[in-house]
Amino acid sequence: MPKIRNPRRGSMQFWPRKRATRPYAYVRTWTGTETKLLGFAGYKVGMTHALITDSNKFSKTKGEDISIPLTIIECPPIKIAGAAFYKKDAYGLHAYSQILTKTDKELSRKISVQKKSNESKLAEMEKSINDFADIRAVVYTQPKDAGIGKKKPELLEMGIGGSVQDKLNFIKQNLGKEVKVSDVLKEGQQVDIHGITKGKGLQGPVKRFGVAIRQHKAEKTKRGPATLGPWHPHHGNYRVPHAGQMGYHQRTEFNKWVVKIGNKPEEINTNGGFQHYGNVKTDYLLVKGSVMGPSKRMIILSNAQRPTMKITSDAPSIQYINVKTNAQ
Repeated sequence: MPKIRNPRRGSMQFWPRKRATRPYAYVRTWTGTETKLLGFAGYKVGMTHALITDSNKFSKTKGEDISIPLTIIECPPIKIAGAAFYKKDAYGLHAYSQILTKTDKELSRKISVQKKSNESKLAEMEKSINDFADIRAVVYTQPKDAGIGKKKPELLEMGIGGSVQDKLNFIKQNLGKEVKVSDVLKEGQQVDIHGITKGKGLQGPVKRFGVAIRQHKAEKTKRGPATLGPWHPHHGNYRVPHAGQMGYHQRTEFNKWVVKIGNKPEEINTNGGFQHYGNVKTDYLLVKGSVMGPSKRMIILSNAQRPTMKITSDAPSIQYINVKTNAQ
C-alpha cells in the first residue's frame, strides 16, 4: 500500500500563538501617496446581508441581483492629537519622538495629559525635518459618539501620504480637528482590515491545530499528538502541537470591498438594535464579507497594499439591505 502522508496541521506562519498585547492592532505599513490619513478606525457592529446589482465584468452573474454578506462598522470621527517622528538606518525605521499638542478632556481618560501646549516642540522638530524618514499622525477615537457605551478613547498612529514636509503640514493644519471616514475612504475601494480575533482561551491540540483524534486502543490519550519528539535529544520541540492560547491574535485581511459609506444611522438601524451592540449613532461602513473579532471591538482600515483586479472599483447599486430584524 502507498504511504499515507499526513502533514502537520496549523500554520507556522502565525507563531507564537499568544495573546495580543492590546485589543486593537498595530499597523506597520501604510500605503498611499495622497496627503491625507491613509486609514481609519471603527467599531464592529455585526453582520447583515443585502441585495446588490452585480457590476463585476468578470462575474457570471453580471447585471443580476445577488445577495452578499455585509459587516457593519461604525466609524465616529477621529481627532488628530499630535505627530510621531521616525528615523531610518540600516536596520529600518525607528521611533524617535512622539509629540502630543492638541488634547482634550476625553484623552485624559487614556493617558496623563499635559496642561501646557507642546507646539513649540513641534516647531523645533520642523527645523531638523530632513533628519526624519517618516512622520505619522497620532490620533484618538471618540467612542462616546458611538453606540458601544464607552468613553475611554483608543490612541494610535495613522500613516499620511506625501513627502515628509507635506505630512507635517497636514498634521499642523488639522491639529485638534475631527476627521470623518468619508474624508479618508470612498465607496467601492478595497481596504485591508486589521484587528484582534475572538479570544477562545486555553484549547487543546485537537481544536487548536486540528490534530486527528486517535482510535480507542491508542496509548495514554486520544485527543493529543501521537509523538512529542525523539528521546534524544530529550527536549520539547516547539513544532509539536500542544494545548495553549487560541484566539485573541492580531490578524490582517486583505482586499475587503467597501460597499457603502453612510451618514444616516436610521437607514441601517434594526428594530431593537443590533445584537450585543445596540444602535448605530454616527457614520458607518458596509464591508463585504466577515471581519475578525466580536462586536464592539475596534477595527483599523487601511488602503489596500496589493489590490486585486477581480474586485471592481465602482460602488454597487444596492437594492435592499436586511435591517428589519436583529442582525448577528
